[in-house]
Amino acid sequence: MVTAEMVKQLRERTGAGMMDCKKALTEADGNIDKAIELLREKGLAAAAKKSGRIAAEGLVESYIHGGGRIGVLVEVNIETDFAAANEEFKQLVKDIAMQIAAAKPEYVRKEEVPAEIIEKEMNILRAQAKNEGKPEKIIEKMVEGRIEKFYKEVCLMDQPWIKDPDKTIQQLVTEKIAAIGENINVRRFARFERGEGLEKKEENFAEEVAKQIGG
Repeated sequence: MVTAEMVKQLRERTGAGMMDCKKALTEADGNIDKAIELLREKGLAAAAKKSGRIAAEGLVESYIHGGGRIGVLVEVNIETDFAAANEEFKQLVKDIAMQIAAAKPEYVRKEEVPAEIIEKEMNILRAQAKNEGKPEKIIEKMVEGRIEKFYKEVCLMDQPWIKDPDKTIQQLVTEKIAAIGENINVRRFARFERGEGLEKKEENFAEEVAKQIGG
């Protein structure tokens, strides 16, 4: 039997409407955890419908890590300025900025990876599989699986979330779309790491020792 207290508890945990909570509890035979799963499934379906809507508001967030060693700028868009002020949305943008600092993605999503980069990576993976002595007929399947791993390394939306590795950044964003009720789009980011790309001066150890002896 579904009680008013159970409905209240489910509403507090999910933020879903009263009738939706009651229906989910009925379908789940009063099991709250199962009801949460049902609501999440329905919420995620609703989020998919919202994903086509234009998101032109939002935030540009900065994150500095390690006393200035790593800096990140990220733009995340949402549909209205009202939703952009939502604390849940603000926290999402901060989490994404931290993800970029920690996981060092190179692209937002896999569609942005240049074709020549993908082809180069696939050629490397094919060569690796051949060197491992794998049969020709299964090499392409292996390459397909390994290229997905490559995407998880270089594409932000495919990366496991640093706070919950069982969830990708795409899944995190989709959940927030369902919770906030507006489309959310991670548009672009820039990541800076101190000294990256610069050739650091290497001291000639032998010359340094010679100078010290001569001094």
